[in-house]
Amino acid sequence: MAGRLNGVIVDCAVYVEGKRREGHLSLDAAVSAAHEQEGFVWVGLHEPTAAEFEDVALQFSLHPLAVEDAIHAHQRPKLEQYDDSLFVVLKTAAYHEAPELVEIGQVMMFLGDGFVVTVRHGQTTALHDVRLRLEQTPDLLRHGPGAVLYAVVDQVVDDYSLVLDALDHDVDQIEDSVFAPNRCNHAERIYRLKREVLEFKRAVLPLAEPVHRLVNVPVQCVAAGLQEYFRDVHDHLLRDGERAESVDALLNAALDANLTQVGVQQNEDMRKISAWVAIAAVPTMLAGIYGMNFDNIPELKFHYGYFVALTGMALFCLLLYRAFRRNDWL
Repeated sequence: MAGRLNGVIVDCAVYVEGKRREGHLSLDAAVSAAHEQEGFVWVGLHEPTAAEFEDVALQFSLHPLAVEDAIHAHQRPKLEQYDDSLFVVLKTAAYHEAPELVEIGQVMMFLGDGFVVTVRHGQTTALHDVRLRLEQTPDLLRHGPGAVLYAVVDQVVDDYSLVLDALDHDVDQIEDSVFAPNRCNHAERIYRLKREVLEFKRAVLPLAEPVHRLVNVPVQCVAAGLQEYFRDVHDHLLRDGERAESVDALLNAALDANLTQVGVQQNEDMRKISAWVAIAAVPTMLAGIYGMNFDNIPELKFHYGYFVALTGMALFCLLLYRAFRRNDWL
């Protein structure tokens, strides 16, 4: 068992009375120690395969359907109870500024009597720092596996706020660019950000219902004293959901404003083109008339006809130019 799990187990520790037992333990030894000392074991894994996860599933008698979800990692946020264990799916998020990309990962959690198993997919929301912070609060850790669930959910929701801060900054940039004097088409960037916001909303909004259950409904493996902690997380999550909707609405408004300005700019360009075509039509018309091969064209033998024609062309063009300028066509 140890050989197959060494590559995917990030950490394995036993907690008794809110404190971590010293030393590095194998999975079997940790489970035995937790049972003997009436504590719980927390096993953290990163992207295990089905074969690698099989030993953990057998050790804690995890439900096959939940195990399948944990391995494939394409689930909506949810909270499900299987017999004597609890299965929770969380979507994690991180923002990468340069490509303006929201990276979505997943954390699956199994909670039962005396154990917590966390399965992380992706590189977002590493749980090592969560474990270290939780170990600094033994009073909270005494609540058992439910305290681990709270700490992980709290970190995931805090990371949502960081993503929203970055998205707010990008939206401010887009608004400044859309209404800048040197206008250009920002539709591609806006559509790209809207797609990232949509993926982010799919991670944030469905999580509200499971957290609401943790606040208002007695849930197996979660001590009643933790409900007030989950209530705080639920408030933050609702606020993040509202902010995500606001960012999406601002992007819609920016897209409408951008398309409107593009249409206005195109109309201005068409007016300018039409004005220059009208100006060019005057000399073209006069040159066309006097370029016809007829003997009896009026003024054809006039000595100063050439200069009069050029002067007339220039005068008419100048008058048209001033008229178009006065009406803001040029």
